[in-house]
Amino acid sequence: MAKRIIISGGGTGGHIFPAIAIANALKKLDPDTEILFVGASGRMEMEKVPAAGYKIIGLDIQGIQRKSIWKNVMFPVKLLNSVRRAIKIIKDFKPDAAVGVGGYASGPLLYAASLRGIPTLIQEQNSYAGITNKWLGAKAKKICVAFDGMEKFFPFDKIIKTGNPIRKDSVNIAGKHMQALELYKLSSFKKTVLITGGSLGARTLNNSILAGIEKLVAADVQVIWQTGKFYYKTIVEQLGTNRHPDVCVVEFLNRMDLAYAAADVIISRAGAGTIAELCVIKKPVILVPSPNVAEDHQTKNALALVQENAAIFVADRDAEAKLVDKVLALLTDNDLQKTLSNNIGKLALPDADDVIAKEVIQITNNN
Repeated sequence: MAKRIIISGGGTGGHIFPAIAIANALKKLDPDTEILFVGASGRMEMEKVPAAGYKIIGLDIQGIQRKSIWKNVMFPVKLLNSVRRAIKIIKDFKPDAAVGVGGYASGPLLYAASLRGIPTLIQEQNSYAGITNKWLGAKAKKICVAFDGMEKFFPFDKIIKTGNPIRKDSVNIAGKHMQALELYKLSSFKKTVLITGGSLGARTLNNSILAGIEKLVAADVQVIWQTGKFYYKTIVEQLGTNRHPDVCVVEFLNRMDLAYAAADVIISRAGAGTIAELCVIKKPVILVPSPNVAEDHQTKNALALVQENAAIFVADRDAEAKLVDKVLALLTDNDLQKTLSNNIGKLALPDADDVIAKEVIQITNNN
């Protein structure tokens, strides 16, 4: 008999893309599986999930605003209403299991599922578990993680290390190096640095590259620079009409596979999904974690790689002064490049979506 699964969470691409990957893997196991998403009204998932072909219901829920006490006045009311709404969704849909991927909606939905005796699975993407997932972990049947040492946050016997689901098309780079260089109009005789701050870009990365772009050009280094839509116009204006042909500035990377394929060294933020992709890509990486995230989890994600000698770490506050010099030093150190590539490749878990999907089915069978 076909299973009925609820997947909840979202808020950012880092939560939504893994959720969709898990849904696709469940459908691959059994095309008759019925899947319902539950997200937060007004957030990114309400658009991205239907675009992927799945139905989604929104809860009127928000996170706790750490910077403004007054914005939290309605939080208890919204939380209570969201739990009630989640209970009704579960009554109507009658799921065999509920999966939480993080984000505002996963708390009320997984709590409601546990009240109704529905088995739950948590997919914790970061090396440092958030408050909601730590709380939900006590009732969950399985907790799928991407980093070692997660028994600090969850019951040891429930943890399974699966890795984070990745966008397979983004990491399929084999044999694409020359095609990538042609796309970005770059030379095969020069080293290429890729700067990516995610789809929205990253102010610190942009300011750091802007401050050191002349050093990179002087060293005969090519640059693929994803600015993000908020910063693109300003950066193009600041570079001016005399922009060097070795500097390719783009608002958004539509072909992440070709950007990865072109790169000799990658500069990136340290979101869990990005790190999962970088492990599969197996190229030298410099991580500049965003400090503007809950529990500073990006720093903890980055340090988990640094401990394995699998990445170079530059703090956000130091990036403008140090990042470009670190890049240039790495580009001249072939042994370090090989070491970083080998070590980050050892951490790759490319089939996380399939492994998690099988765990979801298993908890429904054991219930």
